[in-house]
Amino acid sequence: MTFSQQKRMSYYLLLAPGLLLFASIIIFPVAYSLSLSFTSFGGYGKPAFIGLENYVKILGDEVFLHSLRNNLLIVAVSVFGQIPLGFLLAFLLHRKMVRNGNFYQTMIFLPITISPVVVALLWNQIFSSSGMVVAIIRNLTDQPQYVMKIFENRQMAIYPILFVLLWMHTGTYMIIFFANLQKMTPSLLEAAQIDGASESQMLGRIILPGMVGTIATTAIFAISGSLKAFDLIYSMTGGGPAHFTEVIAIYMYINTFKYYKYGFGSAASMIIVLLAVGLILILQYISRKFERRFE
Repeated sequence: MTFSQQKRMSYYLLLAPGLLLFASIIIFPVAYSLSLSFTSFGGYGKPAFIGLENYVKILGDEVFLHSLRNNLLIVAVSVFGQIPLGFLLAFLLHRKMVRNGNFYQTMIFLPITISPVVVALLWNQIFSSSGMVVAIIRNLTDQPQYVMKIFENRQMAIYPILFVLLWMHTGTYMIIFFANLQKMTPSLLEAAQIDGASESQMLGRIILPGMVGTIATTAIFAISGSLKAFDLIYSMTGGGPAHFTEVIAIYMYINTFKYYKYGFGSAASMIIVLLAVGLILILQYISRKFERRFE
């Protein structure tokens, strides 16, 4: 065996444990779920092949389409809300535009350290009929009998959850951007200041072009996390009332473990995977275009 062959063999041996672990916890479950999605498996007996019937039923189900709409709203809030707001906060803190920056940095990051179940219980109390939001509206409108009915509105019920998600996860992106801003060469910004560049000019011509890769990475995290959103929403509303706040992950969970339609639930899970892969591929294409533009 030549030296190059020995080197190649050593690479394979070093990679084997990781590849085996990845295959056992990622590839195999996805492949098995994909195979189940083409069956009417109900948890017992032999799975019966039914082709694309599960996918046809899902795409024709009004509850699923509403869940998809809710998921896309969460993606939009994550990508166009959490990331820009996180970047803005990181920029303000990095450029020392606010006093006591360490305090604000800690307070903004704090929500992500709290369990989603605790966050859900906290905001359920705030949005309850006797909660803080209702009390403020009653005082402002001088209507002591006011009752919040937003959760009874099919189109609007998801919006309080969107606000909670924005409040909870913005700090994560702020920390990521803040860490990357600290890695930028200070002399570059100092030279720009000496040349008379304003903060907005430095932001648009130096900082943002250098952060394209980081922004793309955070957007991938946001998309993947948004499409698998479950714990906070399930703890707050359980997808109710009347499926108004349901997302695809809850739709999959209910059909799989409540109605024992494993094939149907597997089809829903594969739709989540396909949506995530499709959106991430589009994002990568856009990020490459921006990277070439700023080269």
